[in-house]
Amino acid sequence: MTSNSRSSRSIRNHPGAAVVALAAMTTLLAGCSSSSDSSDNPLAGDKAAGDTVIVGSNNFAESILLADIYGEALKAKGIKVSYKPNIGSRETTYGLLKNGSITVLPEYNGSLLAYLDAKATQTSLATVNAAAKAKLDSKLTLLESSPAEDKDSVTLNAETAKKYNLTATSTLADLKDVAPELVLGGSPEFQTRQQGLLGLKSEYGLTFKSFKALDAGGPLTQAALKKNTVQAADLFTTDPTIVKEKFVVLQDPKNLFGFANVTPLVYKSGLSQEGVAALNAVSAKLDTKTLLDLDSQVQLESKDPLDVAKAWLKSAGLGA
Repeated sequence: MTSNSRSSRSIRNHPGAAVVALAAMTTLLAGCSSSSDSSDNPLAGDKAAGDTVIVGSNNFAESILLADIYGEALKAKGIKVSYKPNIGSRETTYGLLKNGSITVLPEYNGSLLAYLDAKATQTSLATVNAAAKAKLDSKLTLLESSPAEDKDSVTLNAETAKKYNLTATSTLADLKDVAPELVLGGSPEFQTRQQGLLGLKSEYGLTFKSFKALDAGGPLTQAALKKNTVQAADLFTTDPTIVKEKFVVLQDPKNLFGFANVTPLVYKSGLSQEGVAALNAVSAKLDTKTLLDLDSQVQLESKDPLDVAKAWLKSAGLGA
């Protein structure tokens, strides 16, 4: 769920540039993953041939990195792997999983549950996973969750936080009186999700001046927040730009954004028990500190996520 490493110019004065910028971002991100064995069209509905496992990813850098970790862990066990990187949002990838076009996808357990059941309560890791499994299509299942957690957040730029005396200990409730003065940025889907504008209104009474549709915590959102085009934005909590730009993440005491443990979502009939064991071994080793470090290598140091994935798997005793 974290942002992309590529910077992007503001497109507020160039309406037609949005399409160009997003197309360019797609091309760049697709090139960051295992292109030599990736499908040319990530949206193609073709199923894997024979015993090949198709590993997909959503359209943000952390998902691509995690997909590379999963895929290379499977390859280390001699399993054939094909990649479909940078597909899109959960609204697209879930359907591809259901029809078997994707075998494995990095997911975030609480966010997935909120998508499957907006009214579900999230009280513990175990209850979240049990509830998500109960709501999943019968052809799908979740494997073991990792301790690594990457949540959505409402994050302010340094200028806005200073103006309203808000700090890292401030909560979303502290934003209620000033929210009408702020433009909030995020992915288009953030407008209609309970873990988004709907929940911010119902749980915290927040009504913003306006909403600016950008990307899923990616370079468009980062750039808009840095340039003060938006004063608040949905960023992911393992996004290295939060530290780099001195952004301020507001606390979420009502747990609106729930749990977000990195968890493999799989098409059951497409993955062997050996594959299941390989991915569960990844989950056992991956914690939030490690994920933030790996994200930083990709997003701040511009390393290829595939190289980062291979190096970490080798260091964790899970690589070839």
